[in-house]
Amino acid sequence: MNSDTKVLRLVRKSADSSTTEATHELPEQNLLLEMYRTMYLSRRLDDKEIQLKGQNRIFFQISGAGHEAILTAAGVAMKASYDWFYPYYRDRALCLQLGMTALEQLLSAVGAEADPNSHGRQMPSHWGHSKLNIVSQSSPTGTQLLQAVGCAEASYRYQLIPELQKRISGFENDEVTYVSLGDGTTSEGEFWEALNTASNLKLPVIFLVEDNGYAISVPVEVQTAGGDVSRLVENFPSLYLQRCDGTDPIESLETMRRAVDYCRRRKGPALVHAKVIRPYSHSLSDDEKLYRPDEERSSEAERDPVKRFGALLIDEGVIDQDGLQRIKDEIDREVNEAADVALASAQPPRETVMQFIFSPDVDPTSKEFDTEDRVQLSGNAGTMVDLINRCLDTEMARDPRIVVFGEDVADCSRDQYLESVKGKGGVFKVTANLQRKHGSARVFNSPLAEANIVGRAIGMATRGLKPVVEIQFFDYIWPAMHQIRNELALLRWRSGNEWKSPVVIRVPIGGYLKGGAVYHSQSGVSTFTQIPGLRVIYPANALDANGLLRTAIRCDDPVLFLEHKHLYRQAYNKSQYPADDFMIPFGKAKKVREGTDVSIITYGALVQRSLVAAKQMEQAGVSVEIIDLRSLVPFDWDAIVATVKKTNRVIVAHEDSLSFGYGSEIAARISDELFEYLDAPVKRVCALDTFVAYAPVLEDAILPQAPDVAKAIAELKAY
Repeated sequence: MNSDTKVLRLVRKSADSSTTEATHELPEQNLLLEMYRTMYLSRRLDDKEIQLKGQNRIFFQISGAGHEAILTAAGVAMKASYDWFYPYYRDRALCLQLGMTALEQLLSAVGAEADPNSHGRQMPSHWGHSKLNIVSQSSPTGTQLLQAVGCAEASYRYQLIPELQKRISGFENDEVTYVSLGDGTTSEGEFWEALNTASNLKLPVIFLVEDNGYAISVPVEVQTAGGDVSRLVENFPSLYLQRCDGTDPIESLETMRRAVDYCRRRKGPALVHAKVIRPYSHSLSDDEKLYRPDEERSSEAERDPVKRFGALLIDEGVIDQDGLQRIKDEIDREVNEAADVALASAQPPRETVMQFIFSPDVDPTSKEFDTEDRVQLSGNAGTMVDLINRCLDTEMARDPRIVVFGEDVADCSRDQYLESVKGKGGVFKVTANLQRKHGSARVFNSPLAEANIVGRAIGMATRGLKPVVEIQFFDYIWPAMHQIRNELALLRWRSGNEWKSPVVIRVPIGGYLKGGAVYHSQSGVSTFTQIPGLRVIYPANALDANGLLRTAIRCDDPVLFLEHKHLYRQAYNKSQYPADDFMIPFGKAKKVREGTDVSIITYGALVQRSLVAAKQMEQAGVSVEIIDLRSLVPFDWDAIVATVKKTNRVIVAHEDSLSFGYGSEIAARISDELFEYLDAPVKRVCALDTFVAYAPVLEDAILPQAPDVAKAIAELKAY
């Protein structure tokens, strides 16, 4: 069916109703002109930015040219400030159709403080608008997909958890989540993870694949087996698959309306595979003439959606040439005026660079989170596992927003067996019985996919839920690194505090397991402590784990909560149970031993080993003070200053490797700021710069032991 016929069928209503094709909704003339206006405005904004980039008045440009028809149709078919949107950088026309203005987009291009997308913190075309439910977008391709699934899943769980409806607002019974991607992004594993979960839970997510045939210079047949991703996903259960000519606004609108309707009726997710064009290079940093022949570019230009649609509107009598030109002239004036305003707009003040790394509203280092001095304990002593479990249980009872998920964390995914089996509750039993107590809507298993866990959690937290998720082993956290580093920790800062995602990620970590070997003994905390926006907590005993986890859950920032596997069930770190409001503030170290000769600054499993070494050296007349940091980001610099000034000799001890480990930063800062108080060099006791081996004799040689700490104490005292 050619486009001319479609416009005739959709625009011309016959006086004889019998000749009207009832299979199509007939958009009014005003809607067609509105769509053209959005498409033309989108193109002219691209052209204006290209002009400004050529004048060195903006600093980056990436266009949505050739994608305007499908994106405008998507905006018409969906509801701004009602549905939710996770766009990618080509989605200029979508954002315009939803209500973003030309000025707002140009404010982004010039990096103005008033830019609602990021307040000057991100590149142009990284869309975000809190009033329109456009969630802040980043540069990594595909990371938005799992977050969109989490956003839709929040709505799904909102319907399942009655208590949530009293606690959170802003959910609609038939809301739909939109997420878009280019054809190249379908190569990312997170695309398949997102489709899997959306289909499995029948979530109302529309995946729009904008297929322009190229991922920068790589053609689609090189990216995708068979060159057609929609053929590869045809068998996903409950997935409504639609294909369309994404350069045809009428066909695109029909297709998007069908997809939206399918999702609104909660039948499952939809995937729209729209074939579009890319008349400009990937970005102004790219030159497509280097890899695309002239004949291919010329042939594609004939499908230009803006030119074709304008011509069709004239041919079908919707508007005449003069009327169309008046629209163009009006838009050209609007764009030029908006550009003048944007160029004159203020840049963000220099002093704002440190704002919104963490929450400006909730300070987990404050006295509000400190009940440690008045703690009351009761009951039999429990292990770290017991007290973490108790904290999760009581916090879930207090706050229905909390959902717990990860690999194997549920008691039993098949609810019908719950009464006949003991239940799993995590490989270390930390989450045992939480599903039984709080229900399968709040405690559930995830696929074996770490990015899936964190990405979904980000989307849920964006909607107001409080995910407390588990990565089963620190050693396997790396597939989630994109989500943690580029999304979770950055969402608040990159959006200028327009969006936040206060997820808690619980992670068993560390060695000393006798058999843990290379892939169950890793301790690379410095990789995470250098990420701005991420709190990193590392308790060494049961009571601290309980109080710090409660603070992590109640604070408003992303928290990486590290739980040492070796410490889970040690008798020496047990504690009776504190009250349900017991909290320890972040950034507050604990003096676990008084001393006058040497200070040890440590955390995790090295706390106990340092205590053993200190008692041994006491027999030799050396008095050792031990500081357990407990909180790595932030850390208690005041406690470090006090102990250095007191003993004048310092050891930094931790399980991570010697070179480039966390302790190197502590040692460097002591040397930098407290050098005058030192009577000896700062000494480090750490793991060797290798991997943890399986054989016990090798593990003992690789990881720092109490004798290693004792030797360092003796050497430092004798210096």
